[in-house]
Amino acid sequence: MRDRIGHDLLMLPGVTAVIRDGERFLLSRSAGSDVWSLIGGGVEPGEEPADAVAREVREELGAGIRITGIVGAYGGESLVVDYPNGDRVAYVTTAYACEAVDKIEPDGEEIVEVGWFTASEIAGLDREPWIDRVLADAAA
Repeated sequence: MRDRIGHDLLMLPGVTAVIRDGERFLLSRSAGSDVWSLIGGGVEPGEEPADAVAREVREELGAGIRITGIVGAYGGESLVVDYPNGDRVAYVTTAYACEAVDKIEPDGEEIVEVGWFTASEIAGLDREPWIDRVLADAAA
């Protein structure tokens, strides 16, 4: 597709896992970043979004999840990403409320660190700004 459109803005469907344990939320840091975020990724062609969020969590954390609901759908300027190679992507992500059913282990390649944080702890972290909307909806 990039051969046809170059680096132009491309809108892509995504999924986000809001993994919760009581009042704590699981956040992660990607390789090469000091910013905390939620686990997620793109939906592959022909893939159901719920299957995509389970796949992303399995790939990045080695854990299975139980989906307990949909938190919401999010997009907008805060989900536009400019990649180092010049590609521009605008994600529209469906956020799923989840519980981990296995031990969580970062893959060490894409995800290098994870942590459980309360809402007040998250407020003090360097984080992706869009996750505030998702976490506020998940906590409501």
